[in-house]
Amino acid sequence: MSCSEQLMTALDALDHAFASEDPFLVTGCTYCYVEQDFAELSGPLHLIADDLVSSVAAEVPDHWGDFPRLYRRLVPRIIRPLVTGQLHVDEELIASRLVQAGWTTWDLPLTTALRDVWSAWWQSTLHTHPSPVPVRDSLSLITVATNSLSPWLNTWTATNTPAADAHLADLVKDVMFEFEITDVRMGFYDEYDATAELLGWLLTEVRDRVVGTRLDDPFLYEHLQATAQRSS
Repeated sequence: MSCSEQLMTALDALDHAFASEDPFLVTGCTYCYVEQDFAELSGPLHLIADDLVSSVAAEVPDHWGDFPRLYRRLVPRIIRPLVTGQLHVDEELIASRLVQAGWTTWDLPLTTALRDVWSAWWQSTLHTHPSPVPVRDSLSLITVATNSLSPWLNTWTATNTPAADAHLADLVKDVMFEFEITDVRMGFYDEYDATAELLGWLLTEVRDRVVGTRLDDPFLYEHLQATAQRSS
């Protein structure tokens, strides 16, 4: 089974796991939403308009009477278009909203299904270039959502393919500014400081897989040492 097929299988399993989330009476900000919106959100999941799903996916939690329950119920409608590059909502914002919804505290079948999607999506991304979602955005989402960067970098290290290397070049271009990598934060609210982990990984694990000399600047090593000292 290809990585893309594994992702589709994981998304189907996500739909199945979250099918246990029953409709409920949704309430919220009547300034931003009308009664028709609340009625639609309170009805069958597949009948909710895509635009309304996107709006809820990005909306601040205090606009809803029961934000965690609403977000949990909408997860299948949010995640499938998200990982296929069709949601048109900032990926890092989705990660922050999932954290605010407390997704890691949900019932085990739900959290397991989401974790399986993260893993399958990351594998699919590393085997597809260009990918539907830019690699930094997908990495930022799963890092913030799981509050962990190293496992995803370890997977990248172990995925020695032309697509993974092309993504590496994209990442370096994205995070470097005038040959410097000094502040890489992930999440819509900059929740996760990835600077030390990411810089250390780029300089010690995979630097030979990045074409060019931009990772050879002595400043980067000096900055890595200084960052390590501050973290110790």
